[in-house]
Amino acid sequence: MSETLVALKSLTKIYPSGTRALEGIDLVVRDGELLTLLGPSGCGKSTLLRLIAGLERPSSGAIEGAVWRPGEIGFVFQAATLMPWADVGANVRLPLRLQKLPRAEIAKRCEAALALVGLAPFAKAYPRELSGGMQMRVSIARALVSRPKLLLMDEPFAAIDEIGRFRLNDDLLRLKKELGTTVVFVTHSIYEAVYLASRIVVMAAQPGRIAGAIAIDPGFRQAPEPRASAAYLEHCSRVAKALAQVTEAQP
Repeated sequence: MSETLVALKSLTKIYPSGTRALEGIDLVVRDGELLTLLGPSGCGKSTLLRLIAGLERPSSGAIEGAVWRPGEIGFVFQAATLMPWADVGANVRLPLRLQKLPRAEIAKRCEAALALVGLAPFAKAYPRELSGGMQMRVSIARALVSRPKLLLMDEPFAAIDEIGRFRLNDDLLRLKKELGTTVVFVTHSIYEAVYLASRIVVMAAQPGRIAGAIAIDPGFRQAPEPRASAAYLEHCSRVAKALAQVTEAQP
């Protein structure tokens, strides 16, 4: 079994308004895995990502292993959040400039990150000149340019059309294989969760908590049409039943 990268222990998050966003979260993120968080709106998936990233602090409980040095964590938000006044290259270079790396190193890493996402020819383009899918790939390149140990992705493909979303799913799996980065991916889509994950954590709401975890055998991805394979559809059915149970039990 892979080493533990991050461990959440009895994690609870209560906002000043009194909203219990998360309660009693026990979760281990293993080095090298692609973990998806799946659950209804309001179950605290995004809050959980922000806690792991250190953008918020828990009300109680502990997060072990998540003492991140600059560049060790990447975050891809629901929107591409690019600087509209800067070209693609400048957007991707931003994390390295904040780390004050040498210019030559920054240029080298930026070029490599854009090549990874297939956007090397667009380094001088501006966000307004790109499609939504291309903008999201720029956002992914920006998150990867510092070569993070952990990549957190908060429904990054939700606003992309289905064809573009399928392509970005495949791009993410390719990047994961090439870089070996650990990924925690939030989604509302059962089909996306199954296609991407090595393990799916199903969450329930009110308060946000973990209802169960489902291991996914990735062998179906070797099929000529993986999304039409019996194994993939069987995984989707199993996850759908687990999610339905969570929804039905919701107060």
